[in-house]
Amino acid sequence: MTILALENYDMSSERGFLCHYDASQINFNDKMREVRDIALNLPKIITTGKIRDYLNDNLPILDVSSDFDGLSDAELRMAMIHYSFMVQSYIWGEPNPPNILPACLAQPIVALSDKLDQPPLMTYSGYVLDNWAKIDKNKPINLDNIYMIQNFLAGQDEAWFVLVHVAIEAHAGEVLASMGPIIEASQNDDSETVQNLLEANALRWAGINAIFDRMPEKCDPYIYFERVRPYIHGWKDNPALPDGIIYEGVERYGNKAQAFRGQTGSQSSIVPSMDALLCVGHAADPLREYLDQLHMYRSPKHRKFIEDIRAKSKLRSYVENANNVGLTEAYNSNIQAVADFRTRHLEYAASYINKQQKQADGNDTDIGTGGTPFMRYLKKHRDETSANLIKV
Repeated sequence: MTILALENYDMSSERGFLCHYDASQINFNDKMREVRDIALNLPKIITTGKIRDYLNDNLPILDVSSDFDGLSDAELRMAMIHYSFMVQSYIWGEPNPPNILPACLAQPIVALSDKLDQPPLMTYSGYVLDNWAKIDKNKPINLDNIYMIQNFLAGQDEAWFVLVHVAIEAHAGEVLASMGPIIEASQNDDSETVQNLLEANALRWAGINAIFDRMPEKCDPYIYFERVRPYIHGWKDNPALPDGIIYEGVERYGNKAQAFRGQTGSQSSIVPSMDALLCVGHAADPLREYLDQLHMYRSPKHRKFIEDIRAKSKLRSYVENANNVGLTEAYNSNIQAVADFRTRHLEYAASYINKQQKQADGNDTDIGTGGTPFMRYLKKHRDETSANLIKV
């Protein structure tokens, strides 16, 4: 088995896992145009406290068996963005979350999730990977040249939180592009190429971590906790919705509540790809179970990339057996870079969530948006990463 070219995984060296098309140029006809306009109106309506009435009264009824059939992959993904933002707004946009999602939202989002092979709620793909565009089409994907397309409340803090992730995803493209060549060079016992590629990736990771360091510049911890985070929770292991959500009118669910995990940066495929390349393992326990569950929240082609890298890479044993100080140091520099990233994530989780004042059920300071005890989860995986440093 070989690692295929990135385009086979819906990836590129310029954009990494970000969408390959210009999301700002996607247009709809007929009912989906109405849906898009309603979704883009969310920042105006959520503040009224009447978002549920607004969506119930205004959303057109779609024939989910036919209305999505003619849409391209890019159009389906944009439709999923709009519907997932409306679903999250319906559940979390007013006090006391309901345990029933009305058919006008439930049926379309389930139909879209079936076509995209992802769960029927907001995922990282819809929140980050597909939900951005360039300001100047001729300039790179940098924080000074991108904007967020669909919002909840809008505002600087919400946009910055998402766009920092977008910039990180783009910066990781060259790292991801190097993984196939690293594996191939190690198989050919070309230690010089492996070392050079790993050293280049360590420098790229310095850039990724520098972008991540910029989060506090325009995303305040209090604003994040009170006005950004509440809308991205799911309904699995969430104390406010212990039984999950009933998707009204979805025949295969019957009348039984369904529980899905909320959007979280842990659904990004960058770090799992690094774990796969570097052969970093995580102990089998309930937190590892959560990590495995998150894999199904990624898009199918991104899942396949991680799986192919994991199946093919024997990089750690190659480095251990090579007895080459320079190669070992290059490998360790990548392990350390990922550990540093996880450390920063842990620090942000503490300041942006854990140290905030708990205000309402569903936005718990101890439970992550994905429904886990996130502080323990993040620390465990950081420590397991650091444990893979090879003695020189």
